[in-house]
Amino acid sequence: MKKILILLCFYVPSVFAAIETHQFDTPQQEVDYRSLIQELRCPQCQNNNIADSNATIATDMRNKTLELLKQGKRKEEVVEYMVERYGHFVTYDPPLTPATLLLWLMPLLLIGIGALVLFKGKKSAGQAVENAQNSAKMPDQDRLKQILDEKE
Repeated sequence: MKKILILLCFYVPSVFAAIETHQFDTPQQEVDYRSLIQELRCPQCQNNNIADSNATIATDMRNKTLELLKQGKRKEEVVEYMVERYGHFVTYDPPLTPATLLLWLMPLLLIGIGALVLFKGKKSAGQAVENAQNSAKMPDQDRLKQILDEKE
């Protein structure tokens, strides 16, 4: 019984995973294919490229990439096709658009606003403390001045 449990601990289902084999027309086509499946992101997995993903959509994207390359499309045309179909998310380097610019600038803007609020709050708190100290010192200073005037 112990031997069976030990064997089950070492059982790895990925050993039985299918390996994709493709026939390419030219060596350049294979290079482009390998490059593209590393560059394109899986819409379902989000942080995996389609080469590393086992999702159904990643398999479909790999097949479509191969199909487009066999039709004679260039890498740029394949990427354009994928962007049209799945959006800019499928590329790891999306173009600069107003939406992406807003995403990059919003944290900086929020940090600036936070620093301004802290600065203003510290300044007004410092003035309140100073006013409180001055108002507390006034009677003492008046009394001291009165004592000094009496001695003269």
